Amino acid sequence: MSTSSSMSLHIWVITLVGLTIVLGFDLALAYFNRNKKTSLKSATFWTLFYVGLAIIFGLSLAAWASEGARSEFFAGWITEYSLSFDNLFVFILILARLQVPEEKEELVLLIGIVSSLFLRGIFIAGGSALVNRYSWIFYFFGLFLIYTAISLFRENESEEWKEGRLISFIRRKGASTFVLALIAISTTNVLFAFDSIPAIFGLTKNPYIIVTANVFALMGLRQLYFLIGGLMKKLVYLTEGLSLILAFIGVKLVLEAAVTGGHHKILGIAIPEISLSVSLGFILIVLATTAIVSLAAAKRAEQGS
Repeated sequence: MSTSSSMSLHIWVITLVGLTIVLGFDLALAYFNRNKKTSLKSATFWTLFYVGLAIIFGLSLAAWASEGARSEFFAGWITEYSLSFDNLFVFILILARLQVPEEKEELVLLIGIVSSLFLRGIFIAGGSALVNRYSWIFYFFGLFLIYTAISLFRENESEEWKEGRLISFIRRKGASTFVLALIAISTTNVLFAFDSIPAIFGLTKNPYIIVTANVFALMGLRQLYFLIGGLMKKLVYLTEGLSLILAFIGVKLVLEAAVTGGHHKILGIAIPEISLSVSLGFILIVLATTAIVSLAAAKRAEQGS
């Protein structure tokens, strides 16, 4: 990666203070509306607001970072945001399966997103420490993403979410539906972090970009939940699209690890360098194709029924 991983302290402070203020506002909004059902109009407004905020941030990055940082941010943010769609699908299944009242969903998602931010912060710090100390860790990251991609591709999305042993045990102890939902979403967030952090390390090694891309991907996730409940049923090939993206980034990481280790050829063939522009283009094309094919399939299914 051409972008320098160093960023001045005052840039970090200004950025983190700004993100904290925005997140604090969003969390306060969720808390005050914790007993209200979120309207479609409100969900649409705030989803567009946070997407717009991320785009403005990404475009303005060149003013204090570089053109490379801008490209890395958009590649990372789009990838993390795409993975969030799949995460939300699981959230929908969990809340539906546990029959959480609609007016309580907002608070459950609020606490779930806070826990996700906390977990990703730990994973980013740990991942950065490993990357700086062990270059071979990219082999592990790459192979893990390829394995995850294969697992995603083979899973059956039509199956309902099933309670694990931990949730069943806590239910038997008399825990409320609200508590069960919080624990289910929080534990699921651990699995999501395992996927998302290696994925973004495959696109950038810059801690500033990794942190901001992840935070912006989680911004507005609560409102997006209420917006895409019906849309998720139409994005029937979303998982397959995400599996292709994860597999692509996994292969990219393995190839980069090989070159870093001094292996520039495989079976006499030079290992290609996959640029960030190629990565970003691939991600956008896969997501666009996935959406088009999914909506077309959903339309055919509606017409055939």
